[in-house]
Amino acid sequence: MVALWRYPVKSMMGEQLNAAEVTDRGLLGDRRYALVDRETDKVASAKFPRKWPTLFAHRATYVEPPAGEDLPPVRITLPDGRMIRSDDADIGQILSADLGREVALDRSAPAAPSLEEYWPDMDGLDFRDALTEETMLPGTFFDAGMVHLLTTATLDRLSQLYPEGRFDVRRFRPNVVVAPSNSQTGFMENEWVGRTLAIGDEVRLRITKPCGRCVMTTLAQDDLPKDPGILRTAAQHNNVKVGVYAAVERGGLVRRGDEVWLPA
Repeated sequence: MVALWRYPVKSMMGEQLNAAEVTDRGLLGDRRYALVDRETDKVASAKFPRKWPTLFAHRATYVEPPAGEDLPPVRITLPDGRMIRSDDADIGQILSADLGREVALDRSAPAAPSLEEYWPDMDGLDFRDALTEETMLPGTFFDAGMVHLLTTATLDRLSQLYPEGRFDVRRFRPNVVVAPSNSQTGFMENEWVGRTLAIGDEVRLRITKPCGRCVMTTLAQDDLPKDPGILRTAAQHNNVKVGVYAAVERGGLVRRGDEVWLPA
């Protein structure tokens, strides 16, 4: 395992880790907060960039490493460089003014959370130039899986198919990034679906399904430019899938550098 990521607030930039505790809800502290649009009660998501154009310009990190379910506050860095905390009394007002919509920073997900997703006009997608309402995992701020894994083999293959694109890990927001120890290339995660993946001595993940991609992968962030070709390449060559989702069979501590393998 070559990288480990956590995203304390949904659709904001996250934090790269050296180690993390894996629970039945994924990495401890991952997607535990989200912004909720007070007008619609829907979760704010960069999947609707016309409505939330600056979410990716916000970065969220915990003020100290989480230990147990009593999570520490989250520090949010705004696009102008200001820093606020989830326990600030006026955080809702600050974020509302910053985003131009009335929002609340919530830690408790509703029983049936949903978000709005824009589908660009592109071959291979389920919809074209359309806005849909998408359900999320009940009682969470996860879209479709508790853990998201991605291999460098997949990123390398996409780069070969579209050399002009920058297939940076940050575009795909995985929790776990795996580099194959052999010469295997291509979309190797596709072969993991339905199998159990071992990470280190403790953690076991059940790979549930491929990860369908969306407009978020095309958006500008940090030094990465806007690039519709990122999503178009995934659509043309791997059915719009990049990486896989997993459920936690057995939790424990994972560390960057842990061995990852498929038990017999």
